[in-house]
Amino acid sequence: MNLREEYEKYEEIRLSKFACSSNNSRGRKVKEEECKVRTKFQRDRDRIIHSKSFRRLKHKTQVFLAPEGDHYRTRLTHTLEVSQISRTIARALRLNEDLTEAISLGHDLGHTPFGHNGEKILNNITSFGFQHNIQSLRVVDLLEKHKDMQGLNLTFEVRDGILNHRGEGIPITLEGRIVKTADRIAYLNHDIDDAVRAGVIENDEIPENVLRTLGKSHGERINNMVLDMIENSRNKDDIMMSSKAKNAMDELRNFMFENIYLDDEAKGENYKAEKILKDLFYYYMDNPLEIPQNSFNLKEDREIRVKDYIAGMTDRYAIKKFKDIFMPLPWDK
Repeated sequence: MNLREEYEKYEEIRLSKFACSSNNSRGRKVKEEECKVRTKFQRDRDRIIHSKSFRRLKHKTQVFLAPEGDHYRTRLTHTLEVSQISRTIARALRLNEDLTEAISLGHDLGHTPFGHNGEKILNNITSFGFQHNIQSLRVVDLLEKHKDMQGLNLTFEVRDGILNHRGEGIPITLEGRIVKTADRIAYLNHDIDDAVRAGVIENDEIPENVLRTLGKSHGERINNMVLDMIENSRNKDDIMMSSKAKNAMDELRNFMFENIYLDDEAKGENYKAEKILKDLFYYYMDNPLEIPQNSFNLKEDREIRVKDYIAGMTDRYAIKKFKDIFMPLPWDK
């Protein structure tokens, strides 16, 4: 018996009957020889971490565009916070922590430059629309590479969790459902933290019911939401929160949309991001041969190739390409 098989035995003994153990995975699209050390979900996690798309997250906006301060969140730090919260919940519920971690680390790989504003822009200008969860699945299925294979060939459960981490879709595993709620817990709380740091809001502007129910500080709110999820999901075949905590979280989300996500002052640089992405999109639609080519994307429709290229850009790379294409160079003779 090798190390992987020993760990799979441990999973069968240790994990809840509601967990998705490695042995119960529906597997990969392309069958592979099993690793002697790592389980399927551990391999998925490692493939995501070593992908180029994961590394690019460190230079993609979370909320505030191109922040100068060292402590504002990026898409990468958001991803790590989602992973930490998800793993804490999964461990407490005796669910599969490795599966939860893999979904968490991959859930935003398809996010655009310039945060949700970038997603909105691509959704408006492409003929087929854009959703970052669908793009994230496309990244792991097609745009990344593993050895000589197109895509990372992840397990069904990780792919399902990535696709259904937002919107109306419901992940088939409890581990995926943890990530879906942990994503919201993470971004609501760290976006408040960043907004207060930026002077966009004051902490005492947060609705009184939210402060009373969830807590007055960043740490208190996360701790209370996590504890509420654990207490209300133990020994159940679903992941849920109490109605009191859920209502307070929804109230907080509405407050964030009104005062941060859609507020003109908070999003004051968005018109610049919109111009950059629109101009780049139409430029590459007219000049598709300037998109870096590989054997895969040459087979795709032009608009899809342009969308994939722009969605994969970091904020600073999009700004650089805009300057290279549209800004005049200094002339000296």
